[in-house]
Amino acid sequence: MTEKEKMLAGLPYEAWDDVLFQERMHAKTICHQFNAYDPVKRDERMALIKDLLVCKGNVYMEPNFFCDYGYNIELGNNFYSNHNLTILDVCRVVIGDNVMLGPHVMISTATHPIDPIERRSTEFGRPITIGNDVWIGGNVSILPGISIGNNCVIGAGSVVNRDIPDNSVAAGNPCRVKKSI
Repeated sequence: MTEKEKMLAGLPYEAWDDVLFQERMHAKTICHQFNAYDPVKRDERMALIKDLLVCKGNVYMEPNFFCDYGYNIELGNNFYSNHNLTILDVCRVVIGDNVMLGPHVMISTATHPIDPIERRSTEFGRPITIGNDVWIGGNVSILPGISIGNNCVIGAGSVVNRDIPDNSVAAGNPCRVKKSI
C-alpha cells in the first residue's frame, strides 16, 4: 500500500511522504488564497474552496479556513461555518445538510501513536461523521472517530470525545448528552 492508501484506510502512515506533502501544500495554498481573498467577492472566494472540497449544495464559509487535504471533506447542502474553522482531514469527514458551525471549531480525524518512538514518524486517523440539522457552538473540538447524529446541538467549548446520538443536546468537557430534543 502507498502511504496515501494507508492514511485513507486509517492505518499508521508516514505523514512526510512526498505525495502527501505535496497534496497538503496544494490544500494550504488554496486555503491561503481563500483566507486572503477580498471579503466583498464572496462567490469568487467560495469558488476556490468548492474546487478543493466535495460540496453537495449551497455552502458558505467565513475565513479563516484551514485543512490538510480537502478532498476528504464532504459538506452537505446549506452548510455554514463561522470564522476559523480547522478540519484535519487525514480520513473522511462527512457533514450532512443544514449544519451550522460556530467560530473556532476544530474537527480532527488525525491522531498519533501513544508510543513516543512510533510518534516520531507515524500518525493515523479515524473518520468523523456529522448528521443533518446539527448546530455546533463556538470553540468546539471534535476528536477522531466521532459520529454526531441528526438534529443535535453541541454546546460551545465542548470536547466531543464520544459519539452523540440523534436528537441530543450535548455539552461539556468531555461532551455529554444533557437532554433529548
